[in-house]
Amino acid sequence: MTTEQNYNQFKTIGIAAHSYEGGTLSFITTCREGAKELGAHMHPNIVVSAIPMGLSMKGWESDDHEIVGKFHADGIEQVAKAGADFFICPDNTSHIVLEKIIDDQPIPGLHIAHVVCKEIARNGWKKVALLGTKWTMTGPVYPGAFERYGLEKLIPDDDTRSKINDAIFDELCQSVFKEETIQVFVQAIKDLKAQGAECVILGCTEIPLIITEENSELPTLDSTRLQAKYAVDVALSGKSLPKSGWIAL
Repeated sequence: MTTEQNYNQFKTIGIAAHSYEGGTLSFITTCREGAKELGAHMHPNIVVSAIPMGLSMKGWESDDHEIVGKFHADGIEQVAKAGADFFICPDNTSHIVLEKIIDDQPIPGLHIAHVVCKEIARNGWKKVALLGTKWTMTGPVYPGAFERYGLEKLIPDDDTRSKINDAIFDELCQSVFKEETIQVFVQAIKDLKAQGAECVILGCTEIPLIITEENSELPTLDSTRLQAKYAVDVALSGKSLPKSGWIAL
């Protein structure tokens, strides 16, 4: 049974949300994973910052990462001031910018791609399908982690990537879930399986809202829920954390 004394030894998790759908999923998963370890109604202390993603969209659309980085840094500072010992950002694409600013943040972070790739390696998979925004599918966040673990990345063709990207921002991030859109994702996974993929990363916080083990032909890696689970492990572990940068797994 968790007592107040040992509860106070746990680290406080900071969730620096980007989209509200992703932030919500991260929060509830962190609570549920905490309850699995600590018992009903218990979890590590959690503080949340939710600076509106809309403020960053101009920066994303113009590839001005300085704009995006400012708002992410503000969110991290908010959770740090609220008592967080480390932060998670449940947004894969955001890690493009977070990698550039991480060393200047007041608390360390738990990198979402590092978490996912560690889980892939644990299962012994090598050829990995990746779905997400266009920046996640073609950008630098996952290639660095893939290289570390010796993984091969497979992504959809240009047309499918465009459809997936538009669906994420125009529908999923706004809680719109259309059957025809779900089928775009389902078919993309089928196509990548045919190319040899052994599993699929749901590399956007909203994709797990429509893709599950039930409708995916490949084993799924839900990046948001995995990051939350690992965050609970870190919070309860008692391990020392770096003052800044990424937490080693």
